[in-house]
Amino acid sequence: MNVARIALVTGANQGLGRALAEGLAGRMDPADLVLLTGRNAQRVAEAAAEVAEAAGTRSQVQGRVLDVADTAGIADFAAELRDSYGGVDLVFSNAITRLTPDRSQSAMADEFIDVSNTATHAVLRSFGPMLRPGGRLLVVASTLGALGHLPERLRPLFDGATLDQVEEAVESWRSAIHSKTAQEAGWPRWLNVPSKVAQVAAVRAVAAERRDSDLASGTLVAAVCPGMVDTATSRPWFSDFSHAQTPAEAARAVLDLALTPGVDPARYGELIRFGQVVPWYSGKPPVEQDLLLTP
Repeated sequence: MNVARIALVTGANQGLGRALAEGLAGRMDPADLVLLTGRNAQRVAEAAAEVAEAAGTRSQVQGRVLDVADTAGIADFAAELRDSYGGVDLVFSNAITRLTPDRSQSAMADEFIDVSNTATHAVLRSFGPMLRPGGRLLVVASTLGALGHLPERLRPLFDGATLDQVEEAVESWRSAIHSKTAQEAGWPRWLNVPSKVAQVAAVRAVAAERRDSDLASGTLVAAVCPGMVDTATSRPWFSDFSHAQTPAEAARAVLDLALTPGVDPARYGELIRFGQVVPWYSGKPPVEQDLLLTP
């Protein structure tokens, strides 16, 4: 297959991931390949067929089965793409596990951390070195990823940390959940807060190591917040969706960032929302979570 650019979207069966894949397929070139992935073979095949039909001849589309909770599988897939195409141009790390109000946060912790955090670390490690000059590696997070949303005593675990140190902090948090010492240690009961901070910290860690060479080549590594999106994942937690975006609307700013040539040094390695940097030290620990979420 004659391919110019390779774009990869994880968690692309539905919601924002599906919208990112559709947007890429519609805005890239006929020689470009969009790979949308998920862990259910049937849903991946159906999504890929629908995205390909909508794209027509504007780009090439393939579906691939990838379970992001399988870190060895991520490494193998990255090696396959390296051997077949020599590298990748756009990577969207988007997969997430749905939290539901009818289950306790601690009961969902392992799957949530595996998909949101362990997978993020694996994507950064496996696909970061494969980015071609001018490429983009974007981790979908949220404004909860600002460090200030953590209690002050936990912030040093992530501030200025290496990727290995972020991973150690995440595993320490996981262990504390299992040993029922997380609340005593100061970890928020809402999994989204430590998870998103850890995602952004992981991006910052990798970006700090690559910054000079990436800026010289126009390559971008960053975290992105798409804003509130009306999806099955978010609906159980909010009563007012009057200001929520559709997945297609939310994907637009993320795709603009990914497909615009060049890199603004002020946005490199940062958390970006609608084109603007969310300051790393902003935010404050949420107090409403105990009223909204189960223990």
